[in-house]
Amino acid sequence: MLPNSGLFGLDGISLLSRARTRSISAENPTGAKGEGDKSGDKGVSWNCAKDLGPGWKCNPAVIIGPHQVFTMAEIEGPGVIQHIWLTTHHMNWRKFVLRVYWDGEETPSIETPLGDFFCMGWNERSYVASIPICVNPGSGLNSYWPMPFRKSARIVVENISGDNCGALYYQVTYALTDVPDNAAYLHAQWRRSHPLAYKQVHTLLDGVRGHGHYVGTYMAWQANSSGWWGEGEIKFYMDGDKDHPTICGTGTEDYFGGAWNFEEPPGTYKLYSTPFLGLHQHVTGDGQTKSGRRFGMYRWHIPDPIRFESDLRVTMQALGWREARAGEGRYLALQDDLASVALWYQAEPHAPFPTLPGRDQLEIV
Repeated sequence: MLPNSGLFGLDGISLLSRARTRSISAENPTGAKGEGDKSGDKGVSWNCAKDLGPGWKCNPAVIIGPHQVFTMAEIEGPGVIQHIWLTTHHMNWRKFVLRVYWDGEETPSIETPLGDFFCMGWNERSYVASIPICVNPGSGLNSYWPMPFRKSARIVVENISGDNCGALYYQVTYALTDVPDNAAYLHAQWRRSHPLAYKQVHTLLDGVRGHGHYVGTYMAWQANSSGWWGEGEIKFYMDGDKDHPTICGTGTEDYFGGAWNFEEPPGTYKLYSTPFLGLHQHVTGDGQTKSGRRFGMYRWHIPDPIRFESDLRVTMQALGWREARAGEGRYLALQDDLASVALWYQAEPHAPFPTLPGRDQLEIV
């Protein structure tokens, strides 16, 4: 068992372990024992610290220049990443791409815009108080997803813009420890339908091959029509399903743990952030019915992972209502702007991801 690997990390916290805790930051870029705060006058904050001297917060951050790929962490295993904290000088998080590579693989197992991985898909601050992802005042982005690896882990952040986006502050805490044979690798994939084609569904995940379990969904959703937008169903096609899924939801707000249009009181969206489910963000647009409203929602399948043996495809419908006729409503297939992060654990190797769109396709306007 990995250190503190229970549901909340509490059931194993009293148990002694031979795991060795290490942490990588700009003050100790290798995480090596006894190698912290050695930057001195080479640090980005030396001018602030020079009256006090070396060891006084000389290098708390790095500057990622235009089109630069920065290696945030490179770790030799076996081990498990337990916590990632980071923040940036600005909140245009779609200008950064997060990639994570396990055991020397050539293609990443995690590839998403930086903000979307931390449930911040709209480049606007919103607080999240869930178990694996927390976003705290001042734009402190935290991940507690356990990330085991056997040979190596490499985390990179790319500035895909032509701008100098300021400083990146970060801390990656991990344990060097044995990894059980049945421990799988975390994967995350971002997709966007902008806008969703008429009478089509948004694909969160497709082409997954291997043995694993699906553990989470984040969606940044822009309603491009007036009226209610969340009648659509999520569907999980697994282990050979073709035309019909094994798991089919009953509505968008139902899947994210709410009900009846997220309304409380009637006519008003009620935001919530709980350990596993949330409608944590509502930005842009007025009221319950106007077009252009933007939402952030998450659902973590931690107590209820969706397990698959050989393959997995996940889709979401965008569905609203036409004007009622003769007292009967009819569904309206919507053409909303949908972006998603799907998270799952699986045994390697993983199937190649679709090519991540470029800067213009990631942009929020």
